Amino acid sequence: MASKIDPATLESGSAISMLKTLNIQLKEIGVSHALMEVTVSDIHKNYLGGAHGGLIATLIDTVSFFPKPLLPSGKPCTTTNLSVNYLRPAAVGDQLTARAELLHLGRRMASVAVTVKNQHGKLVAHGTTTLMIEP
Repeated sequence: MASKIDPATLESGSAISMLKTLNIQLKEIGVSHALMEVTVSDIHKNYLGGAHGGLIATLIDTVSFFPKPLLPSGKPCTTTNLSVNYLRPAAVGDQLTARAELLHLGRRMASVAVTVKNQHGKLVAHGTTTLMIEP
């Protein structure tokens, strides 16, 4: 039997406990894309003082769920694969924007590509996710 969930909104997406803890905000739900933002702060620092890779991986994973045909349409789904490529460090004070683009939506699987850029438009990381859609 299919699970029923309320369609996600900007408010409900930003209210996810993990996102609140990390000060990540869902900024846009589009027809085939979504945007999340975070300003790197002391709570995000790794041992060397820059943004922890886990913050960036969390951005990539989470924003993948928010193009309109997925959670905003009430479709429960889960990550089956996450791939992250780190290209340049992010420092405290940097504003990171993660943009998800829905590449493929099938009956059971979705493929999403994500870019993470800093406030200067420089690519910090990119990644892909595969999501399994519950029947």
